[in-house]
Amino acid sequence: MRDRVQAFADTNVLVYLFSENEPIKRRYSVQALNDYKCNVSTQVLNEFCNVCTKKWHFSASAIGRALDKICAYAVLWPVDLNVVKQAVFLHAKYRYAYYDCLMISSALICGCEILLTEDLTDGQTIEERLTVKNIYRP
Repeated sequence: MRDRVQAFADTNVLVYLFSENEPIKRRYSVQALNDYKCNVSTQVLNEFCNVCTKKWHFSASAIGRALDKICAYAVLWPVDLNVVKQAVFLHAKYRYAYYDCLMISSALICGCEILLTEDLTDGQTIEERLTVKNIYRP
């Protein structure tokens, strides 16, 4: 059996994983967690928690259970000084929003080949080693 490809999951992958209003996108998120060896950063978890509290009004215990479920399927990476410095470089080079660059930086530092997101250009290669993949595109 072949090893699964390392992928970095953007916040929207996690949001759709728990969304009750987007069943098709939810199915694609579940499939991505099964198909790839997924990684997330503390930034992604924080953004996910923000959606859980502001949009969905989840209780603290419900958020805790969701975080446990996510971390059972994905490796968690901290956002540290190296991630931030590289994000600043990526922002200057690619002119993406800083927080997108922070996520891209995390994906590069943890050795991912694929960035799972619907927010950037599908198929684009960043730094010749990270390919953007929109798993929700028909």
